[in-house]
Amino acid sequence: MRRVPCVPACLALSILVALSVVSPAAALDEADRLWLVGERSFADGLYPVARRTLERFVAQYPKDARLPDAVLLLGKARFKAGDADGALEAFRRARTLSSAPGRSQEARFWEAEALFHLKRFAEARSAYDDVVSTDAASPLAADAVYGRAWSDLELKSTEPAIAGFREFLRTWPEHQQAASATLQLARLLVERKQHSEALALLQPFATKYGGSRLGPDAQFLLGWLKTTTGDVRGGATDLRAFVAANPGHEQTAAAKRLLAQTMARSGDREEMLEAYKVLMEQEPPSPDAFYSAAQIATKLARPKDQEAAWKRLSAEFPDHALTQRVALDRANAAFQDKNWKGATALAQQAARSDDEAVKAEALLLVGESELKQKRFAPAAKAFEAVTAVKEVDTGVRYRALAGLGLAREEQQQWKGALAAYESVVSRSPDATLRDWARARAKAMKERLAPASKAAPKPAAKPSAKPAPKPAPKKGNNS
Repeated sequence: MRRVPCVPACLALSILVALSVVSPAAALDEADRLWLVGERSFADGLYPVARRTLERFVAQYPKDARLPDAVLLLGKARFKAGDADGALEAFRRARTLSSAPGRSQEARFWEAEALFHLKRFAEARSAYDDVVSTDAASPLAADAVYGRAWSDLELKSTEPAIAGFREFLRTWPEHQQAASATLQLARLLVERKQHSEALALLQPFATKYGGSRLGPDAQFLLGWLKTTTGDVRGGATDLRAFVAANPGHEQTAAAKRLLAQTMARSGDREEMLEAYKVLMEQEPPSPDAFYSAAQIATKLARPKDQEAAWKRLSAEFPDHALTQRVALDRANAAFQDKNWKGATALAQQAARSDDEAVKAEALLLVGESELKQKRFAPAAKAFEAVTAVKEVDTGVRYRALAGLGLAREEQQQWKGALAAYESVVSRSPDATLRDWARARAKAMKERLAPASKAAPKPAAKPSAKPAPKPAPKKGNNS
């Protein structure tokens, strides 16, 4: 495309005004004037002015030799002004003209850009590919390969996207989009769990692309990746540097959380105390932060801090899954401390969980705690609720049936107790529990013997618990 040296926008407009008032003999003709103002307005970033002027030129002078360049420039003006549909129409028209405008494959490239902007990614990919396959030496080939890779990414075609970004970086390592391609390729490799390759891209990022606006994003991803792949100290160092240098970045809050969680898992006592403080003061507060803080306090044997974290979690996020998970952990601890009433209350809170495993275990604990308090009706209700949960651990199910047998037996509902015990005998995978249930079933059958037979010996009083309670499951740290 022919280029006239750029002049200021005000000068371009002054030319248009001046030429409109001088005599026809001295003035440029109308076509020259429109072309000059349209081109210079575009160069100065006055895209609406350029668009209006070039639209007049294209409409009034369809036979002008500059028409192909004018149509292409009009498409660019529309694109820059936010009218991707109008730009697409102009780029496609430019491709139909007898003389191809601009650089090699330029109209097709800009058509691809417009299609991508319109989220028509499959068509955009095809257009980018045409640019490269038609003229691999085109000055727009690099941008086309980059755009094709992004189109593959938007189309969820991960492998072609990875291949595209690799080709781009291998062929044009100094391109202005190299930093962006490197970061995006690293993200894709992380998603594919190709961590060593991602690390190889991210570690030299700051040196290779110093000053890039994407530097903070790369630094955060590097810290995250190191932390989650075993280099805890290195990851923590990168995350601290990221937080210090980028206090207003959109990932800073996430970095602080990750840093605190990392110190909670692997730090020394002072680092864990620092992590507790960071998590409790996090803004905005989150259930994950309070959950992690409670775990830190437990590990450090600081019950007051643990209680403070629990109270905030329970008060600010009463229905969150982590709140219910912590409630179950605390209920188990209360049960071990023989605080039956406290265990019941906490387990009832945990039983509101949508996680069926948590719900079933919590209901089992409610039943066992109620048994300890000799509240047999609510105990039976809780045990029956366990058996109604669809996805329940086999061990939990048969412990609940054993508990139901005990509750019914204490209520002198011999048939109900027998049915529960026989279910345990016939299906429980726990041999110890089966043997215990078999003995209780025999006792119930003696209770139910016909009155005409000799009176049976009194059934041995059942133990308060059917079998040793397994160690409580560890909470999910995520």
